[in-house]
Amino acid sequence: MKKNTTTNNTITTTTISSSTPPAQSQCLLLRCAELIHRADFIAARHAISILTTTSSPTGDAADRLTHHFTRALSLRLRFLPPSPHDPSHSSLSFNQLTPFLRFSHLTANQAILEAANNRPSLHILDFDTGHGLQWPLLLQAIADRSHFPNPPSIQITATGTDLSLLFQTGRRLQSFADSLGLCFHFHPICISQTTSFSFPTNRGEILAVNCALFLHKLIKDDGFHELKQFLQAVKGMNPAVVTVAEKEAKHSSPLFLQRFAEALGYYSAVFESLEATLPPSSRERMVVERMWIGREIEDIVAGEGEGRRERHERFERWEGLMKDAGFVVKPLSGFALAQARLLLRLHYPSEGYRVEMMKGSLFLGWKGKPLYAVSAWS
Repeated sequence: MKKNTTTNNTITTTTISSSTPPAQSQCLLLRCAELIHRADFIAARHAISILTTTSSPTGDAADRLTHHFTRALSLRLRFLPPSPHDPSHSSLSFNQLTPFLRFSHLTANQAILEAANNRPSLHILDFDTGHGLQWPLLLQAIADRSHFPNPPSIQITATGTDLSLLFQTGRRLQSFADSLGLCFHFHPICISQTTSFSFPTNRGEILAVNCALFLHKLIKDDGFHELKQFLQAVKGMNPAVVTVAEKEAKHSSPLFLQRFAEALGYYSAVFESLEATLPPSSRERMVVERMWIGREIEDIVAGEGEGRRERHERFERWEGLMKDAGFVVKPLSGFALAQARLLLRLHYPSEGYRVEMMKGSLFLGWKGKPLYAVSAWS
């Protein structure tokens, strides 16, 4: 089998086997992206045909990585939009099979609990609530804290664009809170404009603003204007704590090749982590990779303009944006670090996962590559 490589306008031919080594597959993926960028579509189609026959959605981590990036490149080559991605349909499986969401939720919850400081009333403003997977953990933690003679009343103001989903989430959380004997209120709000919101707060209550995997959605092609306005509005509410959880990656670049190379390195680590923690025959993993991870890759590679959703930034960028809006970091506690490490030991016992504290924030990574970051601000 043959592989096309391009030097200037000349295509030369080198031989590759039907079982392509991971490094060679990644080189061919990068070459294919360069060909598409230069509009050398004939050579790009040939590269995609090679990649298609030497990868598989059911192979090892390298095979599956190549399969999903090849599919994304094929969509871009044909000028087709990425597949519709509704994370709510696969978030439950993603939460069960990977530590990323649990780590983010558990760490943010601990920051909220510590900011609440035994006050009688806690009000959480949660952006893009979805199924509300984060909040049963918090409710259980409050119910279990023996030093609360009287647990605080808890109100969650939940935002999103699907009001029906928010009502379903509210009913589930209310039922769970009732079973724990907690005073709980759930207030769903459908919002489409994040820069012109106003939420009343009661005197004496602690206000926590939760932004778990949300802020990157406010980054646009024209920059950070909407995001900056949002952060200024949140600062004006004077919250006791703002929790931020985001992927530790830079997928917001308007330059296709830069975005592609960054995504290839990032998701290579993600696929390796899944390979180490789930059996090769895991059907659940295949569903998560197709419905969640694969569609993220398609969005980053094939999406352009306002239709592209996955615009992630690294912690240094979030740190600068938060400070510019007037926030200061609230260092996460040693207990939060120990709790995150315990989560990995109990549920994801692979030596490849690492949780580290840097700049008062927690980073979850795979073999030295940070993948998710959680921070708290006031």
